[in-house]
Amino acid sequence: MGTGMDMDGDVEERRVQVRFITKLKPPFKVPNTSIAIPANLTRLGLSTIVNSLLKAGDDEWESQPFDFLIDGELVRLPLEQFLLAKGISAEKVLEIEYTRAVVLQKEDEPSLHDDWVSAVDGSCPRFILTGCYDNLGRVWKAAGECTHILEGHSGAITSVSVVNSEGTDSVTVATASKDETLRLWKFDTEEHLDQPSKIRAFKILRGHNASVQSVAAEASGSMICSGSWDCTINLWRTNESDTEGDLVSIKKRKVKNKAGESQLEGEALSTLVGHTQCVSSVYWPEPNTIYSASWDHSVRRWDVEMGKDLSNIFCGKALHCLHVGGEGSALIAAGGSDPILRVWDPRKPGTSAPIYQFSSHNSWISACKWHSKSSFHLLSASYDGKLMLWDLRTAWPLAIIDSHEDKVLCADWWKGDSVISGGVDSKLRISSGVSVQ
Repeated sequence: MGTGMDMDGDVEERRVQVRFITKLKPPFKVPNTSIAIPANLTRLGLSTIVNSLLKAGDDEWESQPFDFLIDGELVRLPLEQFLLAKGISAEKVLEIEYTRAVVLQKEDEPSLHDDWVSAVDGSCPRFILTGCYDNLGRVWKAAGECTHILEGHSGAITSVSVVNSEGTDSVTVATASKDETLRLWKFDTEEHLDQPSKIRAFKILRGHNASVQSVAAEASGSMICSGSWDCTINLWRTNESDTEGDLVSIKKRKVKNKAGESQLEGEALSTLVGHTQCVSSVYWPEPNTIYSASWDHSVRRWDVEMGKDLSNIFCGKALHCLHVGGEGSALIAAGGSDPILRVWDPRKPGTSAPIYQFSSHNSWISACKWHSKSSFHLLSASYDGKLMLWDLRTAWPLAIIDSHEDKVLCADWWKGDSVISGGVDSKLRISSGVSVQ
């Protein structure tokens, strides 16, 4: 790091030799040469330099924000302070990697509900599924465009899950409710409707004896699992069969609706027992593995075939939400009755200690979700009314979304570049244009 004297005898700003590198494709690549830059530059200053280098090679280049990594960690301090804090020498040429910054381009108009929006699923790019305290599920094609209303529950909907949306226009979804049941629904996403179509469930799943708090689908869509206030996890088939050969005992029951349609009733195929308090969140990423989080302070991994929990992580707090993703699709993120989002790597010995703890929220964590295409990015929602986007390479949130007027109860990614959320303000919010690599 060099210093010099200017004409008036004052010490000039310190400078450091750097080389900017990137994994981005052209036209985002700058020349592979080292340049001297002021050592006190912040991320904004570094971004200005990279944009000017790109503009030198392309007159039509339009400036955009970048993020910067040194030794795999995002720079969130002035350069000189960062190097000092990390004990990195500035005597040699410093390699600084740049990536496109995560920024929110657009906040859509809110989609209004009649009560708290307690559940949201954005796993299908064709629509958003929401659950509400008015006992209804809703399907949204875009902001403000509700295409279907799911009628039938007699209590608030607590959780929703897209079960099967592959290939065909017809989609199967599941809802869980405080009325102690789950329901399965089918609808056509390509229907052109002047107003929302009201639909009834094709199958009602009974077996819990308290509020059902969470539902998750197995990847093939042939089964779902549910977590309840009765401390159990139930497994259910999603098929429409009512033949004697079906493993689930099903009976047909007439319902008094216009078409006089029949509804199937299904019983649980099996029950996983082990939690001692409410099972608040379940996730089913592989056929034989279910993860669960509970108010009993534990995260558990279950072997579906054996019906046993293979591992427990205890964190000392009642947990509300859980998701598995990140590097190797193996990192467990969970949040609950304090403001800290915790991440564990169960592949490491002594896994009860989190490998990351993010503590920028100032109230309980209500939702967390990994990005499906990035091993670094994670979303959280909180009763503090905020959503935060996290990158494992820095302790500070990349972005804070502050569009709700009260507690945020649920959140998900949608289409890879949008964040969707619902809350006590009775609104579904869509923040789009989030560029995550």
